[in-house]
Amino acid sequence: MYPYVAGGTGLSACLPPWASADGKLLDNLRQAEMRARIHAEVMKQATDWENLCQLATPEGVLIVGLDKEENKKFAGKRLAAIAAIERKHWLDAAMDLILSEEQRVGAIYFMMDEENVKLQMRQPWIKFGTDAGGVDPEKVTNLVHPRTYGTYPRILGKYVREEQVLPLEEAVRKMTSAVANRLSIRDRGLLREGIYADVVVFDPETISDRATFEQPHQLSVGMRYVFVNGIAVIRDGRHTGAKPGRIVRGPGYAGRT
Repeated sequence: MYPYVAGGTGLSACLPPWASADGKLLDNLRQAEMRARIHAEVMKQATDWENLCQLATPEGVLIVGLDKEENKKFAGKRLAAIAAIERKHWLDAAMDLILSEEQRVGAIYFMMDEENVKLQMRQPWIKFGTDAGGVDPEKVTNLVHPRTYGTYPRILGKYVREEQVLPLEEAVRKMTSAVANRLSIRDRGLLREGIYADVVVFDPETISDRATFEQPHQLSVGMRYVFVNGIAVIRDGRHTGAKPGRIVRGPGYAGRT
């Protein structure tokens, strides 16, 4: 899990799965009959698929991933606001935006409860992850989910130090050895002689996330050193330029013949 009350995926996830089958989503959205069928299914009170836009409501859908210049004005706006600007039903606004962009369109869905997030974090079987790719804050232009920057510092600062949802040692375990063990990767996740030296040094009194949903491109604070395979990648809070990472393969990897 990650420590946020909103998840991130494509705006196209608002539509029923069959609409995207065989790569035909854009073709379906261009056809009036298919579009009407999609509209009718999304607006049902109950569906057998996860109807994200109905669950989050249009006010709870934040648009972040737009490529075309003419659509950039909608970045950082809620789907309900875009619909009002365009004077359209919110679902038509969503489908038109997907069609205009010709891509899934990055979106953030606010549909979780803070108390439930805390309850989940306490469960012994839970592991922590970002569910996000890395970005270069000096080059990226699109908005992203703040999990990209703040997942682990947020857990250590907000949920461990400030709110004492779980002990520091347990939080670290769920970020490291618990993940490696679950994936049956035996040579990482612990500080132990003979395994890869992936080491993080942080200040538990100051570590905090800074990334928000509105302004995600903000680096966390309190991270002093990061060593990857024994090589310093972060030193005194700054990137060294080193790139010592390597592919990590679990026991199921078969390779290529």
